[in-house]
Amino acid sequence: MTISEKSAYLKGLMEGLKLDTDKAEGKLIAAMVELLGDISKKLTDVEDTTIAISDELDEIEEDLDAIEDYILDEDDYDDEDDYEDDFDDEEDEDSEEGFDFGDEDTTVYEVQCACGEVIDFDEETLESGSIVCPNCGELLEFTTEDVEEE
Repeated sequence: MTISEKSAYLKGLMEGLKLDTDKAEGKLIAAMVELLGDISKKLTDVEDTTIAISDELDEIEEDLDAIEDYILDEDDYDDEDDYEDDFDDEEDEDSEEGFDFGDEDTTVYEVQCACGEVIDFDEETLESGSIVCPNCGELLEFTTEDVEEE
């Protein structure tokens, strides 16, 4: 028997007893039975919501597994060396072409930090006058005077 059924059974018992709800004892029992009915309704709603959320989470988990399988493509790359070999050719092509910002008119500047990190940046960064080294965090300041003289 479910909680809702038990609550309805208790309500039926109370009505069968023909309690006088004008007296204190009858009012108390009627209020308790009504409270049990309200609680059983809320509990049923919570159970239904929990089941719906659980179903949604299962679907999301399946979708994430499918995405993970697609991204990792485990069947094609059983060995890390095979995976790296596939990208070695692409890296060689990129290094021959240079760094591409996607705009042919963009000038790319390069600066080497004292820590040895080489940093590429565009004209907007050059005009700002400084850049922070992503490797060591040092602030590198520069002016455009040398660039304009050349």
